[in-house]
Amino acid sequence: MRNRQERNPPLFAIFRSTDAMSSNPWGSLLASCCGIGCGAASGARPRKLRSGSDSWDGSSGGFSAEDLSLTLAGSNLHVFSMAELKAATGNFSAANFLGSGGFGPVYRGIVDGGLRQQEVAVKSLDLDGLQGHREWLAEVMILGQLRHPHLVKLIGYCCEDEHRMLVYEFMPRGSLESHLFKGLLVSLTWERRLKIAVGAAKGLAFLHHADKPIIYRDFKASNILIDLEYTAKLSDFGLAKDGPQGDESHTVVSVTDGWIAGHLTAKSDVYSFGVVLLELLAGRRCVDKTRPNRQMNLVDWAKPYLIDPDKLGRVMDPKLDGVYSTKGAREAARVAYNCLGTKPKLRPNMRVVVQALEPLMDLRDLPVGPFVYVAPTEEEEKERKREEEEKMEFKGGGGKHGDLNQRHKQRFPNSMIHSDIAMHRDGTTLYRYSQLCRSLRQKQERGA
Repeated sequence: MRNRQERNPPLFAIFRSTDAMSSNPWGSLLASCCGIGCGAASGARPRKLRSGSDSWDGSSGGFSAEDLSLTLAGSNLHVFSMAELKAATGNFSAANFLGSGGFGPVYRGIVDGGLRQQEVAVKSLDLDGLQGHREWLAEVMILGQLRHPHLVKLIGYCCEDEHRMLVYEFMPRGSLESHLFKGLLVSLTWERRLKIAVGAAKGLAFLHHADKPIIYRDFKASNILIDLEYTAKLSDFGLAKDGPQGDESHTVVSVTDGWIAGHLTAKSDVYSFGVVLLELLAGRRCVDKTRPNRQMNLVDWAKPYLIDPDKLGRVMDPKLDGVYSTKGAREAARVAYNCLGTKPKLRPNMRVVVQALEPLMDLRDLPVGPFVYVAPTEEEEKERKREEEEKMEFKGGGGKHGDLNQRHKQRFPNSMIHSDIAMHRDGTTLYRYSQLCRSLRQKQERGA
């Protein structure tokens, strides 16, 4: 991985100067694809493709799909054709539709060909959507170079005519957003929430501390995907940028929920992590307009409680039913509080966050969960009834006489015949034949 990073120049060095564009292959690629020198860097919409052409309108140099393939030659990415992706997704059928975001629709599929057969997620760029060719290229270039257990794996891409597709590993449990907010899936346990938080933190730490640091810029629950083992992986790198050098910073032009407008550094990602960690603790969105006015903004409402152990319970997700580590919740809340600091320089870096959260996964002070009734199986129910019948027969003496005795007891439940206390007459006195009486009589007989 280090060799690959040393071999390639910074991912977005081209955004810093036009001189850099002419001196590195990644810069030339983005310049020809996105028209950086023609206004795209200043916020203009990227140009759309001409149907039936491999080049962008007005792009100098006539960039082609072959140029992209050559530039990414060392990335091990597979270049798919549209025919292959149509076959993999059933011609992008509604049955395989997984969802849609700012980039475009996402479909489930199965690919084989030169690859081993595997399930994939195919993301198609919507040319009229919120993101464009620059974001598509950024994602191809970042995930084409970087590999990490907590970054979603990019398997390949399609760059054919006006079509721009990205092919990822399929994440069967969907996004963190689906588990926390949409109520479609089983509520996450405390252990799984911690595992997801630690995994996402490791992904950010890897990006921030790489040889060429990267600012993620779009850290939120919908961009954290979960596999079968509840391992968290970051996805959607279209807004990522090269990290600033030294004390430099980028200026944030547009933000999403949970972001602070201002100068963009790695500490901006740390703040966003604090927001998501708070969402994991509370099971609530960072902005929820259905809540009372004071609780609409989760950070503003919950932040004072994060450092008050006696009031932290007000923040914790009711769906946890109190089944969480008290010590772990307090430590995680403290980490969230530090990440949400108003002064960026005082926020911890992501390596410190990982070191604080990871030991919490080993805590075993979870309380006993709520009572859960488990219905007996049909065989267990039959066995229970059989045992009850045997007991009834034993008490009744068995046979026909026992049946008559049992019916008499049901009809006259208060009859002395069926009393557990025997009554005897001693001379003129009626008394209970109890253990005490037996003891007294035995003493009298021994004395005699």
